[in-house]
Amino acid sequence: MTSTSPLLQRRATWLAGAVLLLLLGGAAWSVHPVAFAAKPEAKVPPVQVTTTRVKRQDVQVYRAGIGTVSSMATVTVKARIDGQLDKVGFAEGQDVQAGQLLAQLDPRTLQAQLAQAKAARAKDQAQLTNARADLQRYTTLIAQDAATQQQLDTQKALVAQLDAAVLTDSAAVQYAEVQLSFTRIVSPISGRAGARLVDPGNIVHAADANGLVVINQIDPIAVQFTLPEDAVQDIHRAQQQPERGGQPLGVVAYDRSGTDRLGTGKLILLNNQIDTSTGTVQLKGSFANPQHTLWPGQFVNVQLQLGLRKNALTVPAAAVQRGQDATYVWTVGDDDTVASVPVHVAQIADGTAVIDKGLLEGQRVVLDGQYKLRPGATVTEPPAKAAAGAGAAK
Repeated sequence: MTSTSPLLQRRATWLAGAVLLLLLGGAAWSVHPVAFAAKPEAKVPPVQVTTTRVKRQDVQVYRAGIGTVSSMATVTVKARIDGQLDKVGFAEGQDVQAGQLLAQLDPRTLQAQLAQAKAARAKDQAQLTNARADLQRYTTLIAQDAATQQQLDTQKALVAQLDAAVLTDSAAVQYAEVQLSFTRIVSPISGRAGARLVDPGNIVHAADANGLVVINQIDPIAVQFTLPEDAVQDIHRAQQQPERGGQPLGVVAYDRSGTDRLGTGKLILLNNQIDTSTGTVQLKGSFANPQHTLWPGQFVNVQLQLGLRKNALTVPAAAVQRGQDATYVWTVGDDDTVASVPVHVAQIADGTAVIDKGLLEGQRVVLDGQYKLRPGATVTEPPAKAAAGAGAAK
């Protein structure tokens, strides 16, 4: 009994303290009840955004790919006969014209062969002339019974033989002239000459693999590129449009960044089969290149223009948001509240999105500040931007 008395005394002290605290709290509530009332919910301020209007405009429809610039034609100039290279008639890295002298081989041996062939032809021609005169005499004598038929026939055969010999000599002369012409090596195309591969003084052979120089035609120039196989039907439909009138599709080449336009050309090749290993089809465009903005081996971004989508509903591409299941935009109502509206994007190109489902012309959409928005939120726009948007809407 003596051992439990202090414990009971401490419990009694705690209970008395708790009761005292409750009494003090009740007194405080009765004196200041407002201090303990629930605070009202703070009003959410409007979200500051930038908006724009849905508008109609004509939009170019195209398919984009990556391509490589290549020469429209490449020729390795080689000697067609063996001989010593006397001189060259081009400067490395400079333009050459079709028919321009590129190289001269030593012609003396072939000139002598040509003279020999002409002499042989002249000899046979003289013999043929004499044989024809004898044939004429035998024809007169046979009419006078002064010659035999055998003599006449023999003379006719000799004339025919010499006539064939003259024809053979003429062919030999022509062959020698052709061989002699091969000592003058001229450019088969107009283009840009590369590095000189053989210096004057060297002996060149027709069997040499490297040749004398490589010429690339760079004006016009070609761009080869690929597109996915599903683009083939789009290309066929675009080519068959009546308003095109059989004109080739346009091709535009841009630099690697896609900002600088390097040239505009036309489609000249849609390959006749799809590459099954990559699922792509090869195409080629031809470009006028007077300023040499396109260069062989250069990588470019390519746009194949398929047509013009007229009066399309458009918004800036930045207004389109991508969710887990679909694309959407934030629209702004007359009361400045926003709603998330699913849309179908037909095309995004050059910073403009073409919308073919979900929006109406003139609707106000959020262009910047979407990450702060929730359905039903109120938005506001800086006065300067709001005024600019209103002006653009007009």
